[in-house]
Amino acid sequence: MAKKTRSFARWQLPVALLALLLVRPIVGFLFTGTDAEYSYSEFKTLVQNSAVQEVVIMTDRIEGTLHEGGSFYTVRVNDPGLLPILEEYNVNVRGRNPNPLFAWLFPLAVMIGFSFWMMRRIRGTDGGMGAGLFSFSKSKARMSEGEHSGVTFEDIGGAREAITDLQEITDFLKDPEHFQRLGGKMPKGVLLVGPPGTGKTLLAKATAGEAKVPFFSLSGAEFVEMFVGVGASRVRDLFGQAKKKVPAIIFIDEIDAIGGKRGSVAGLPTNDEREQTLNQLLAEMDGFQPTTGLILIAATNRPEVLDTALLRPGRFDRQVVVGLPDLTGRHEIYKIHTENITLAPDVDLENLSRITPGFSGADVANVINEAALLASREGKDAVSAADFDSAIERVVAGSERRTRAMNEREKKVVAAHESGHALTAALLPNVDPVHKVSIIPRGNALGYTWQRPVEDRYLMGQGELEERLIVLLGGRAAEKIVFSEVSTGAADDLARATELARRMISEYGMSEKLGPVRLAADTRTQYLGVSGHLDSSISTTTAALVEGETSRLVSDALKKAMELLNSHISSLETLMQRLCEEETVSGERIKAILENEKAPNKESSSLKVVSFTTGVE
Repeated sequence: MAKKTRSFARWQLPVALLALLLVRPIVGFLFTGTDAEYSYSEFKTLVQNSAVQEVVIMTDRIEGTLHEGGSFYTVRVNDPGLLPILEEYNVNVRGRNPNPLFAWLFPLAVMIGFSFWMMRRIRGTDGGMGAGLFSFSKSKARMSEGEHSGVTFEDIGGAREAITDLQEITDFLKDPEHFQRLGGKMPKGVLLVGPPGTGKTLLAKATAGEAKVPFFSLSGAEFVEMFVGVGASRVRDLFGQAKKKVPAIIFIDEIDAIGGKRGSVAGLPTNDEREQTLNQLLAEMDGFQPTTGLILIAATNRPEVLDTALLRPGRFDRQVVVGLPDLTGRHEIYKIHTENITLAPDVDLENLSRITPGFSGADVANVINEAALLASREGKDAVSAADFDSAIERVVAGSERRTRAMNEREKKVVAAHESGHALTAALLPNVDPVHKVSIIPRGNALGYTWQRPVEDRYLMGQGELEERLIVLLGGRAAEKIVFSEVSTGAADDLARATELARRMISEYGMSEKLGPVRLAADTRTQYLGVSGHLDSSISTTTAALVEGETSRLVSDALKKAMELLNSHISSLETLMQRLCEEETVSGERIKAILENEKAPNKESSSLKVVSFTTGVE
């Protein structure tokens, strides 16, 4: 590689001229040896008084010495009669070049030295990446040696399939000849895809830690700046650094920031900064051989937006899905994150794993940390099961807001609403059992019903989904039964019920009128997308049918919820009273209320509810 030569930047020339103008008078003052200034008239008077011994005439000034000692200077005036006067009074006259070589070389040397000092300050004298102001074209990647990453596959739980795929990468970096002996080639790139918080970044670090190779990591957003061409330059610099350290691993987190699909505007191709960066990344991935020991690992939770050229074989040859952990995976994560936590004997990690389905590794770690903080705040010696329950509630529903004061009517409306959710969930056979119902405000909710799943579920039937709709609308149904009107508290329930019903129609084909067709936009690979949106290609007539069927499902679920609660009106009243008195009722007590339920008596029950309502108003 040819050695780079440094040249002065455009800004240095005016700086040099300014420095020369400022320094030269100072130098002239320092090296002329003068100490007194006289006017030209005073100078002539001194000559006529025979006080001047010698003068040196220059272009713009006259310097001289006195018979009594001392030196002086004065401005030179175009006076033809000066020389005769000097000769008359026997003054020794000499001439001198006003611009000696030293007076020019010294300012020039100062200027050059100042320029180099400024450039070293701007570029960064420590040689570190990104140390100077003009080093924005350098890669901002952070390099760590693999053995110093502090993470191995043993430190990761809930990602056994992903670890199996990445184990092959580490084996190749340790012993490449073993894989190349039959002519095979290892993939150049590995793309980790999955929801947020599932440990994609941690897996990349563990891969480097297992292989004990240098690890270059940075985010996709760190490539792009406001200056054109900076992203492409940083890509070149990153791969250049990594190639000097092979075998090595490059990790780009959130690669969708620079790897998005290239498009066009008004039929013309675009060429913005992100596309230049992507083009350079594609060129670099084509430029290194799989035998060099350099592997690119990238992570994203939006694989659907990546450019197809980035995903083709020869670039990201392998895609590793890092999904949400299952029951066994969550148990592993709980064990790893509680190694340094003092647990009480009543804590059952397997039970905690069972009641937190859908939690990512980050969610589990957050629950454990919240539980430890709660126990410490209360001065406990160990973290108990109750602390974990409170932590899960805080993560799912938010922190308690006991300072939010509700009047008596609002409190009873919330009690009726949550009682409707809890009773419908307890009465239906195919929904998750109720663990707790409360009217203590948490987050933005005035109350909540906590259902604990028994096991992980990956498939659900139409009947189970319809029962979920009934539970979602149980709160609204209870309000209508008790108060003969509904409140604004069911807004979130309606949104969730409408979304579920629309997905049943548009995604799952659960409508006899529309048939087994998929009408929703393709969001199957989107981890951050919104489900239930209709495909843009369907007609307005079909869209109207989808909305009609969605409305029918929601209305039928509300009707069934009201029928179910009306048949257990005494249990509804009892649970409402318990909530108003105690604010929180457990799932076991709800079961006991249903078991001790009196035979339904419409007349007496209706009178009770009316009197209860009248008392509220």
